[in-house]
Amino acid sequence: VQLQASGGGLVQAGGSLRLSCAASGFTFDDWVIGWFRQAPGKEREGLSCINCSDAPELYADSVKGRFTISRDKAMLYLQMNSLEPLDTAVYYCNAAYQVFNYWGQGTLVTVSS
Repeated sequence: VQLQASGGGLVQAGGSLRLSCAASGFTFDDWVIGWFRQAPGKEREGLSCINCSDAPELYADSVKGRFTISRDKAMLYLQMNSLEPLDTAVYYCNAAYQVFNYWGQGTLVTVSS
């Protein structure tokens, strides 16, 4: 059972990237799934989730209107538009169900000004 994140890279401010997260060994049907990021020197920040405990879909204020989360059976995506230098971070996908909690390995997004 693992998650594999991909799609990070270097992009100019105002550009777009699409992150992907592939699940192996399970599907996302009953799981809370989402994206987090961690910028240098900062704590990990939750960005968006599907099947969240409080709502079908949620976004952090910092990305609302710019990022879109989506999924299919075993893939999770994060479409990131209007990227800003402050979005530079390592992005992680996460899947949680009952006592199980899995993290992808992280993919680096660098936004240049």
